[in-house]
Order: sequence, then structure tokens, then C-alpha cells
Amino acid sequence: MGNADLTGASTADERRSRLVRRHDAASPRRAPRMTDKHAVRAALRAARAATGRVAIPAPPEFRARLRPGLVVAAYVPVGSEADPADLIDTARRAGCRLALPHVVDRATPLRFLGWDADPLSVGPFGLTQPPADADEVAPDIILTPLVGFDRAGNRVGQGAGHYDRAFAAHPAAWRVGVASSVQEVAALVPDPWDVPLHAVVTEKEWIWTSIPTT
Repeated sequence: MGNADLTGASTADERRSRLVRRHDAASPRRAPRMTDKHAVRAALRAARAATGRVAIPAPPEFRARLRPGLVVAAYVPVGSEADPADLIDTARRAGCRLALPHVVDRATPLRFLGWDADPLSVGPFGLTQPPADADEVAPDIILTPLVGFDRAGNRVGQGAGHYDRAFAAHPAAWRVGVASSVQEVAALVPDPWDVPLHAVVTEKEWIWTSIPTT
């Protein structure tokens, strides 16, 4: 091949490279897939930890849902999980019954046990939870700690599947994710067994998802 041929081939390659770069620059960023959940979870945990624990105020949309006697399942935050204390206090003042998750191990489904400000015990994974002999209840509202979420109601959890199984066991419950705004992701592709959220509350806003609310 002569010098002219080499020059022509090089120029063509450069043109193709420029076109590829333009295409890549113009293409939207691919949303992280739930099949990449280990990497997604690690990145979101790091973002959450960098922000620190965020207090979540109780918005009007949450207050409007509350009724005396409703069972609201909340949680005691671990590490940098969003703090639902104001949501809990608001539910208590509205006459709701409170519950907390009780976890035995990674494989056993969690149970929601009644909590009336009684002393709590230390559970696995750094959890603070009611004693095992507390009354088991069926929640009407489940406040769910999140690692990540999108506005369609898809979520990233801790990875043990506890809340996936709890949602399946209580399909009529109103599922509300609780998170810092830095935990939002543009889009997540759910696995077949994932149950979406009805809403997400952050320190900045209440987000209705596309899931119908009864």
C-alpha cells in the first residue's frame, strides 16, 4: 500500500472516530440496571454516607393518609439511613399504631411487630427492633428505608430481600420509600420479583410514582 493509500485510510479512520465520539456524546446516559445492583448499591451507599443522616419531614401528602387505628410500620435508622422520626411522631399524634421490623437473619422473612415506645432490643445487622415476643401486626403503611430509588417507584434495598418478601406478604399496604434526595437514580430496571413503591419521601419533596394508590 502506498503513502497516499495510507494517508487516505488514516483520514477515514479519523472521520469514523469523530463520528463515534459525536454519537457517544449525543446519546443519553444509560440508566443503571438492577442486574448491576452490586455496583449501583455500592455507589449509592457511598453517596448516602457522604451526605450523612438526613431528617425527613412529614409532608401534607403523608399526613392526609393517616387515620386513628392505622398500623404504620417504620424503622430505626442504621448508619446514614434517612431518619423517619418526624414521620413516626406525626403518625403517633394522628392516633396510628406503630410497628417496627423484626429480623432474625438474612434468610428468614421479617415480621412487623407492634411498638408502643417500649424498650427495644439489638438485632442482627445493627438493627434496633422490638423483642421477639411482641405482637405481630399487619401494616397499612410501610415506611421503607432505601439505598436508591427512581421516580417510577423502583428501589434498591440492602440486598437481603426482606422488604421484597414483606411487600408480597402485605400487598394491600401503602409502600412509601424514605430516602435522602442524593439517593435518586434516573432509572432502574426492576427484576421480576421487585414490588414497586407507591411514593417516595425525601427531605426535599414527596414523589408520587406511577403505581395506583387506593
